[in-house]
Amino acid sequence: MDTMTLWHITGWGFAALAFAALLVGFSKTAVSGANTVSLAIFAAVLPARASTGVLLPVLIAGDLLAVLTYRRHAHWPTLWRLFPAVAVGVVAGTLFLVRADDGVVRTSIGAILLLMAGVTVWRRRTAEAGDEPDAVTTRAGRAKARSYGVLGGFTTMVANAGGPVMSLYLLSAGFRKLGFLGTSAFFFLIVNVSKVPFSAGLGLIDSRSLLLDAALVVFVVPGALLGKWAVHRINQRLFEQLVIAATVVGGLQLLLR
Repeated sequence: MDTMTLWHITGWGFAALAFAALLVGFSKTAVSGANTVSLAIFAAVLPARASTGVLLPVLIAGDLLAVLTYRRHAHWPTLWRLFPAVAVGVVAGTLFLVRADDGVVRTSIGAILLLMAGVTVWRRRTAEAGDEPDAVTTRAGRAKARSYGVLGGFTTMVANAGGPVMSLYLLSAGFRKLGFLGTSAFFFLIVNVSKVPFSAGLGLIDSRSLLLDAALVVFVVPGALLGKWAVHRINQRLFEQLVIAATVVGGLQLLLR
């Protein structure tokens, strides 16, 4: 029995998942947070709860490629300040998933997508980049890191949707493009790998999901290569507008499904 039969996926459904996997690779090396569109596609094609477990290894593959590309540009003091708060958020998200059924998870993912779209719009209007990511050294900066960390940990555990939260935080902390990409690459690699035992314990990752991942992960590579090529050429403003629009449509589709 092949992967598509196991999951009752049509040819068009698999094509949509393959495109979503390609977009994961692109987002990891070009526009962090764009994979919220991938999240919407996965949750639309697969059962919402199961989609989070299938998507996680695909994201990890993208994280590995991003780390290989931008490993020299990570800002580790920022990462160390974020991780304790993120751990709290991941545990809270795990407890939520223990009790939530597929309908609740689908509705929650839709609501999170709409929230993240709003966060992204707000970020575009208010974020001001400085020269160095030194805002985290102040008391207010540490409080901001904790609040964003908890929210990022919860959203990434429940819906793999922590990208826009961390994008907002890193931009507001003054990161420029390469520092932003390098820091977010290590952040999501470490956080996503740490989520694997939780997801496996909840039954979200199993032999069926890994079989589907094996078929999809190959599409992450060309997406990452395309992102690496496009990062200095892409019209970021237009792309973010398209991402926001697609995220809103995906969120509404899940809420109304």
